[in-house]
Amino acid sequence: MNVHVKICGITTIEDALIAVDAGADAIGLVFYHASPRYVDFKAATKIVAQLPSSVAAVGVFVNPSIEELRKAAAEIGIDAVQLHGDESPEFVSQIEFSAQRRPRPAGFLPGIPGTGPSRVATIKAFRVRDSKSLEVLPRYETDLWLLDSYVPGEPGGTGERFNWRLAVDATRMGRPIVLAGGLRPDNVADAIRTVRPHAVDVSSGVESAPGRKNPALVRAFVSAAKSQS
Repeated sequence: MNVHVKICGITTIEDALIAVDAGADAIGLVFYHASPRYVDFKAATKIVAQLPSSVAAVGVFVNPSIEELRKAAAEIGIDAVQLHGDESPEFVSQIEFSAQRRPRPAGFLPGIPGTGPSRVATIKAFRVRDSKSLEVLPRYETDLWLLDSYVPGEPGGTGERFNWRLAVDATRMGRPIVLAGGLRPDNVADAIRTVRPHAVDVSSGVESAPGRKNPALVRAFVSAAKSQS
């Protein structure tokens, strides 16, 4: 089993390179204005330009328009869009455009990278409260399903943990699972052993402050996750 790691909520080139040097397979750039980890397109473009071709750049959105997603793919060169709002399956089906800057990196994102720009991958995030939260998953034919904790009024990134047994159930439903929500260097190995996800995603669990990554925690998280591969 090869577990992939995404470090989300990257706001600076420095933190992006910390994640890369630690061995992360993907970084997340948050384009949700209400988030303390928000970055604008200009800053995100500079960050993505510094990434090696092996590391995926994921744009995190809450209820975006198709035009906003298309612009992010064209201007920034993101490899995937991660949707944390009330996006419908019909909305997701409209995401059929290519990243303009580079082939899709292998590893975190499913599929084999091509020799030219490839379709932007899709990730739908679900806030898991109980088993009923999983019923909607099969309606979304995205490349990955991301499972996060349910916190009233928050679209994600809260650092709260949910019942991992529900994530185990989700792994049997037909799509690769990204496990998020309350992961830290001291519990990610246990989470991987329990759930056996395609990937794990962390933000606040490796921070010294919102939007500022702690190099030691990033390295410890990636090392603990990769030790389960």
